[in-house]
Amino acid sequence: MAAAAARPTTPQRFSQSLSDAVIDEDPQAALEELTKALEQKPDDAQYYCQRAYCHILLGNYYDAVADAKKSLTLNPNNSTAMLRKGICDYHEKNYAAAIESFTEGLKLDNANDDFIVWIKRCQEAQKGSESEVTTHQPKIKYDWYQTESQVIITLMIKNAQKNAVNVEFSEKELCALVKLPSGENYNWKLRLLHPILPEQSTFKVLSTKIEIKMKKPEALRWEKLEGQEDVPKPTQLADVKNSYPSSSHYTRNWDKLVGEIKEEEKNEKLEGDAALNKLFQQIYSDGSDEVKRAMNKSFMESGGTVLSTNWSDVGKRKVEINPPDDMEWKKY
Repeated sequence: MAAAAARPTTPQRFSQSLSDAVIDEDPQAALEELTKALEQKPDDAQYYCQRAYCHILLGNYYDAVADAKKSLTLNPNNSTAMLRKGICDYHEKNYAAAIESFTEGLKLDNANDDFIVWIKRCQEAQKGSESEVTTHQPKIKYDWYQTESQVIITLMIKNAQKNAVNVEFSEKELCALVKLPSGENYNWKLRLLHPILPEQSTFKVLSTKIEIKMKKPEALRWEKLEGQEDVPKPTQLADVKNSYPSSSHYTRNWDKLVGEIKEEEKNEKLEGDAALNKLFQQIYSDGSDEVKRAMNKSFMESGGTVLSTNWSDVGKRKVEINPPDDMEWKKY
């Protein structure tokens, strides 16, 4: 009886003795025996396939994948090795690779329902993984305001590194990827209400925030920041009193926010057109309602060639186009 129950250990009888059922009983012992057998017969695809099963039962998925791949190299039509490779990828949460393995295995053995079961399991795991990523997305507060020519977004992220921030602009979409100081990744995608000029849009990383400036193609007032495909035609910015709309779900002190932004921008050293634009923005911001109306009206009617703060003058007439002496104004 003892001799009949003894497990054969010669390589010639391994494929018969070390069935899945035998491996299930003691995967560690089976692993050791298969390793010895492979030393004598290193090109046996079935030995590698069965040893991959041992590794799976022991939780050694990295080694299991290596053995499954070796088995497939020696025998590309081994559907069992393909199944085991996919199972390893699944446990490593590499669901796309697992689905690919199971799909290939199903082509080799379309009667094996295990492939279909595992494909469904991977698909469910993928959905759960995506939901988990969404749930654990860091919550970052942001605010926004607009001028006649720009929409400015402020991401409230402190101490972000410049090389850890990437912002991409398209005509109606904004994408920001930030590696936070905590080590987490913040991925923000925003569908914009109106088009912007991506090539003229910029971002800047400061110690207290990330400032994103999006260039408007025309002086239109945005009623909100986010939008969908079909949106109502906006009203002219000059026809509406300047305001700072809200797009998030918490109460904010806009005067304080704008004050902080102005204080930071005041300390920036600008030259040329940037310095001139800053001066105009400062005049507009500090000006009375009449000054703002005058600047809006003169700028719009003159095609951007005149900027007046005298409402008593421009309020009585249409402001004519008046380019500098060394330039010629053209309508495109």
